[in-house]
Amino acid sequence: MARTITFSQLRRIKDQLPDGSIRKIADKLDMSEETVRNYFGGWNFDRGQSAGIHIEKGPEGGIVAIEDTTVLDLAESMLSH
Repeated sequence: MARTITFSQLRRIKDQLPDGSIRKIADKLDMSEETVRNYFGGWNFDRGQSAGIHIEKGPEGGIVAIEDTTVLDLAESMLSH
C-alpha cells in the first residue's frame, strides 16, 4: 500500500535505526545496502538502484510518496522492538 510522509520524517526513521539495520534490511529483502540507503533519501545510483520513492520539494524536505512500503515497514518494526 502506498504511503506519503515528509522527507524529514523518513530521515528521522533512518537516523533512529540501530547500527547494522541497513544491512539487516538489505539481507532480509535480498537487495543491496545502497538501494536501502537510496530508499531513505540517498542518491548513490552507481551501486544501488532506485527505491520506488518520489520526492516533491516543499517544507520539511518535501513530500515523499512511497510506492512499496516494505522497507519502511521493516524499519519501523525494528524501531518498535
